[in-house]
Amino acid sequence: MNKIWVYLDHFMGEALGASWEALGAAQALAGSVTTLAFGQALDGLAAQAFQYGAAEVILAEDATLRDFRPEPFSSLLARLATEAAPDAILFPTTTRGRELAAMLAIDLNSGVLADVTALEMQDGAILATRPVYGGKLLAKVSCLARPQLVTLRGRAFPRPALDPGRSGTPVKVSVAIAEADIATQVASYARVEGGVSLTDAAVIVSGGRGVANNPALTPPAGLDDKAAEVWKARQGFALITDLAQVLGGAVGASRAAVDAEYISYPYQVGQTGKMVAPDLYIACGISGAIQHQAGMRASKVIVAINKDPDAPIFKLARYGVVGDLHTIVPALTAAFKSKLGK
Repeated sequence: MNKIWVYLDHFMGEALGASWEALGAAQALAGSVTTLAFGQALDGLAAQAFQYGAAEVILAEDATLRDFRPEPFSSLLARLATEAAPDAILFPTTTRGRELAAMLAIDLNSGVLADVTALEMQDGAILATRPVYGGKLLAKVSCLARPQLVTLRGRAFPRPALDPGRSGTPVKVSVAIAEADIATQVASYARVEGGVSLTDAAVIVSGGRGVANNPALTPPAGLDDKAAEVWKARQGFALITDLAQVLGGAVGASRAAVDAEYISYPYQVGQTGKMVAPDLYIACGISGAIQHQAGMRASKVIVAINKDPDAPIFKLARYGVVGDLHTIVPALTAAFKSKLGK
């Protein structure tokens, strides 16, 4: 394959880790790779791209690109791809990456290989491996159109080595459409501070409906049954959070826990939540419905803690502990604190 591009997803010039993983995946296929970044004040990002091994960096810096909006981003990328005719364009499977790849496929009359976990070359084309049927099976797929558009699952590919001695001069390009022609506007946004990103985390500790099942806790007086259940659950999630913090990891949750209002939606792991692939996934009080498994079965090591020995999560776990999470999780936290000297 002669020409592979990688789109660098970033927030205010700070690249997502999945962008460098995409660059590493592209280098394994082609060696010489072009990266693209759109936004404002991207000199630092361009320097990083060269250090991670990009042969060429294409930058578009303009006020219209300050915040991600699909129209200016897809229009510019479509113009550049039409002019340069890359064989493939890789994107991280982030919200922005998926939206941009989908719009670009329409503009270029191509297709998208989505949420890919492995790549190989076959007869000059990319052959991509991706999970199907909720992750129960892996399918190998290709795209006959050009350029092939591929979104890569986070943490499925290693980052390339960083070489601080590498440098280069980025290629600057102009925008494709003016502000007056852009239909959407970003009115405001808020960045959530604190904690570890679920999609980037090497360790995730997740809780399910079982976090509320602690008979030793007595809720404050005056709460109705629902409020008492939520109160108990939040004490349970405090235990989950303590363990995650000791391990330097992120907190996750099942859909059942989110639907029951034990914790907010951004923490949800599963088919309708975040797709994650940490080195270690600890499932606490999670039965392991197929929808949850679809979001975390790519984890390297899975540990399940559940009182029900027949819970489906045990079939997926490498290590299983049958017992009450309210006893086991604090014991694990204490043991890790001692072992890690915290």
